Amino acid sequence: MTAREAKPLDGLSMQVHRVAAPIREQVADQLRQAIVEMRLRPGQRLIERELIEQTGVSRTTIREVLRELTAEGLVSSIPNKGIVVSSVTPQRAAELYEVRAVLEGMAGRQFVENASEDEVRQLRAAFDAIATHAAGQGAAVELLEAKKSFYDTLLTGSRNVTIQEIVEGLQARVTVLRALSLSQPDRAPRSVAEMREIVEAVEARDAQRAADACARHVRQAGRTALDAMTSS
Repeated sequence: MTAREAKPLDGLSMQVHRVAAPIREQVADQLRQAIVEMRLRPGQRLIERELIEQTGVSRTTIREVLRELTAEGLVSSIPNKGIVVSSVTPQRAAELYEVRAVLEGMAGRQFVENASEDEVRQLRAAFDAIATHAAGQGAAVELLEAKKSFYDTLLTGSRNVTIQEIVEGLQARVTVLRALSLSQPDRAPRSVAEMREIVEAVEARDAQRAADACARHVRQAGRTALDAMTSS
């Protein structure tokens, strides 16, 4: 290839660079949501060629997305098989829930100790959105987004950056398990009742009660998810 022929490619590379990040994020979000909603099942192969055809993006973008999802634990690279949707074993799920219970209990306590009155109001508003989605017939993804907003507020208000970083590293796998838990009969209303306890403890500025409510909520969700995993 001559230098003259290479110029348009260089220009195209620069143009793609400017839009690559948002495109990559869109594709990653689509795949992430498909995994959370179980449209892509655990163990299912993700073939680059098929993903390129379905999304219309470049091979480079697909590979970047798959690396991102691998880092999040949503997909895994299996020798002689390629990239597959990760499977979470009951033991691994139990470990994740126990870690979450400890971390979120600490976050609940520190939210009471450190959060502003405005952040307390934000937590109440986030909870009200959860209750509304849980009572209606909206998509599961809307309820999951409302719960994410609640936990974002809780973690930010705790002022503990280390907890935030650890929980963010677990977030994708937690979302898959959360979707499984909330899909079980009667779990959504029980989850709302448990989260109401968290908010009321926070509003009362009772740090120990908030810590206990946060940890209890996670462990109850864990029992539901593990029951679903072992009975399926």
